[in-house]
Amino acid sequence: MSNIEPVVGVILAGGLARRMGGGDKCLLPLVGKTLLQRTIDRAQPQVTKLLLNANGNSLRFARTRLPVVADIYPNNRGPLAGIHAGLYWMHKDNPDAEWLVSFASDTPFFPSDLVSNLLTAATESNSRLAIACSLARRHPTFALWHASLIKPMEQQLQSDDMPRLQDWMSAQNPVEVLFNASEYDPFFNINTPQDLYAAEPMVPLVK
Repeated sequence: MSNIEPVVGVILAGGLARRMGGGDKCLLPLVGKTLLQRTIDRAQPQVTKLLLNANGNSLRFARTRLPVVADIYPNNRGPLAGIHAGLYWMHKDNPDAEWLVSFASDTPFFPSDLVSNLLTAATESNSRLAIACSLARRHPTFALWHASLIKPMEQQLQSDDMPRLQDWMSAQNPVEVLFNASEYDPFFNINTPQDLYAAEPMVPLVK
């Protein structure tokens, strides 16, 4: 395996955005571009194929020209269901790919070398899961998932018990990958209108 290995990416846009008043948070504008478009611009060069995970009418994302995959398990079971949907699509439509990387759609400043660093760490540690970290915090929606994780993921999603994504990931013996946050936190997450305002001065700093 090398860093030119095909990696499928999935942007997670299936959340309910309660703290933003509902709706598609990723379609909110930030300095001339939507959060989703900023995410696409940073994710697309890092992967061989990019998907969007979202539920409901997919036509609202038609401008992205991305394949839209909905959760297979209903009732908004969280980001694990969205990651599973990406792995399921990869298994059916791109079976030669071993790795899926997940991106949050409301975190537009993530590193441009995210995937290569996660892939290197997973390879060197012989791990099936690599998680991005910054400022002593894990960012579980920014992670690299091996195709073999689909079975334990399905077992979890079929059960009545739905743990936090962080807790489920911890049980898979992941490797953590630390990213630099000296100038700004590349995993700054936009959850509220106040976060959106706070993100504006960060835009010129992003490399």
